[in-house]
Amino acid sequence: MTAPIRVLICDDQVLIRTGLATIIDAQPDLEVAAECGDGQTAVDLVGQLRPDVVVMDIRMPVLDGISATRLLAGAGVPHPVKVLVVTTFNLDEYVYEALRAGASGFLLKDAPPAQLLHGIRTVAAGAALLDPEVTRQLVGRYAVRIRPTGDNGPDVPLTPRELEVLRLIADGLSNNEIAAALVISRETVKTFVSRILTKLGLRDRVQAVVYAYRQGLVS
Repeated sequence: MTAPIRVLICDDQVLIRTGLATIIDAQPDLEVAAECGDGQTAVDLVGQLRPDVVVMDIRMPVLDGISATRLLAGAGVPHPVKVLVVTTFNLDEYVYEALRAGASGFLLKDAPPAQLLHGIRTVAAGAALLDPEVTRQLVGRYAVRIRPTGDNGPDVPLTPRELEVLRLIADGLSNNEIAAALVISRETVKTFVSRILTKLGLRDRVQAVVYAYRQGLVS
């Protein structure tokens, strides 16, 4: 039998932590490794327990979720852990910073339980989780700030078809939606996505979105 996905819940509101724990522990393939109410405790617990996924709030005492994510999954971390950020619409700028800090994805706090569970499983499997509609609003809103200025245009080592797929990723399309738009199979899309990430040295779709905006490939 496959070992369950072990989840650390980090949120400063006890009621939310309890609710998340109840939802997660009810699944046969998921298990709550621990709960905590601040980012520093989350960092300490990850070092002790090595969970598969951390469900991370953003605004918390002692150490906020962005700083904690940077310590757990940021550049140069020797053994990064998967971080799934939970947030609300009015914290969208913080979400962008959390993605830059190394988070594998984000969900809204009012997402239905099934979406939360899907998000945990998706992130644990090594994929990024970006809700398409939220991606369009969030990253698009900060496109000017993300994109560098004063360069001479993007120097992107991708084929025209790979560039096309990258632009669709940045528009927030899922693999199925990209397959439909380009009239190709979902497996072919997955191959393109893997190739794009490898060529650009990116970890996941989250970084691909930010890269596309930085290079001015989408607006």
